Amino acid sequence: MIKVKVRLRPIVSKINLPTVLKTAILPGDTMEKLFIATQVGEIFYIDNGVIRTFLDIRTRIIKLGASEQGVSSGGYDERGLLGLAFHPKFYNNGLFYLHYSVAGTQGPGALSEHFKPNPCEPRTLSLRWANRETKYDHIDSIEEWILQSNSKPQKRRTLLNLRRPFFNHNGVNSLNFSPETGKLVLTTGDGGSGYDPFNLSQDDMEVAGKIVEIDVDKNTNIYNPPVVTRFNELPVPIQETLTVIAKGVRNITGISYQRYYNQYIKYVGNVGQDLVESIFSFVYYKPIPVTQLIQASLRNTNPNQEGFINFGWRGWEGAFPTSIIRDCSTNPNSDEKTIAYYNEALKTSVLRLQPLTSYFHQDPRHDKFGGTSLTGVQAYMGTGIPALTRNVVFTDLARREESRPPVRGVLAYTRVRTDGKLNDFSMIETDYHFGSQSAYYVSLGTNLDQTKLYLGVNGSMKVTDFNQGTVFEIVP
Repeated sequence: MIKVKVRLRPIVSKINLPTVLKTAILPGDTMEKLFIATQVGEIFYIDNGVIRTFLDIRTRIIKLGASEQGVSSGGYDERGLLGLAFHPKFYNNGLFYLHYSVAGTQGPGALSEHFKPNPCEPRTLSLRWANRETKYDHIDSIEEWILQSNSKPQKRRTLLNLRRPFFNHNGVNSLNFSPETGKLVLTTGDGGSGYDPFNLSQDDMEVAGKIVEIDVDKNTNIYNPPVVTRFNELPVPIQETLTVIAKGVRNITGISYQRYYNQYIKYVGNVGQDLVESIFSFVYYKPIPVTQLIQASLRNTNPNQEGFINFGWRGWEGAFPTSIIRDCSTNPNSDEKTIAYYNEALKTSVLRLQPLTSYFHQDPRHDKFGGTSLTGVQAYMGTGIPALTRNVVFTDLARREESRPPVRGVLAYTRVRTDGKLNDFSMIETDYHFGSQSAYYVSLGTNLDQTKLYLGVNGSMKVTDFNQGTVFEIVP
């Protein structure tokens, strides 16, 4: 794959950490505007080079970067405003959708101590999430809002209230509309910690670790649904609006749709554990209505999962079985190690989807990089950067080789192979000089027809370090 060079053109700087970058045409307007959602709860848009506030929900967002039990102290956090999507008919109906972690819902977390699977302690491989009403970290809300005729946004209803076990793996850029079905697509992570302690991602009843389509055009007449963790806890009218596209998700950076003749290629990035970050692609899939999953569960049968997408987690990390390596020897002088695999590695080995590409956390090849965390995946259909046309661009938070300050993120690209096999990737060189400031690449976005790419960069990984965000357009 050829090496591509691009320029980063700053659009706005000194904002908070930018988690979602999208464009939309405001009702009564003619031009697409770039919208920027920040993790702390602000949504801005750019109007003729001027930054304007669209909505500020900071008071609705959980206190971020706190050092309470179950939360990583020191300002790093994976909660906050995580999803923003505009209805396909936003120009006419003013509807848009938010996913955020709700203020005042801080809990103690699902486990009282840090989790690490231990092959010498088999019970750590089959834990269950007990006492969910009290042992959780926070509640996430997925809501429908409307831009009123006076240009003031107002909340209309809550679609889902989800109880989350840990502070991390809630997804990011988690709301997108499918151009195929017209439905809202929620991409949610496995609930957090590491190694998916309760195997939520493979359990058909768990909302965590899934890609879910929501039919927002169906009115359930339920405006504040109960707080749940499992599909069968939802009221039937809400169950009837939901279909599940995929399971086996660890943590996810949204879903990107690329038109290919009369169908769409779907791209999904799955954040890795210890080894690799992976990008998956698929065209055909067979979603399963939640009502069918519940019926199968009640009958203790398996629903027909032919055509259903499974990314393989927690049994698989990309194209590799998830390995748990520990020194289990009773002899302290022995360097004997035990390598164990989850049972799910066997159960999902044939059923899972193979990744389009994976990149390692450590890679000695001079033209590659060691990754940290995948933060964005977007198809590019523009012609301004010809080498990237009809390819898929992705970002990594921070290059492992440059993990000492100043840190630099990475841009790269790949493409779908016609034989469906694992493909290589190539780095994209940028011209921008960040100086002595760190530059974590935290988000990637595109405009409506995917002819422009936007990159969100932050000078710190602490959500409590304010005004360190910059949004760039990626240009030739």
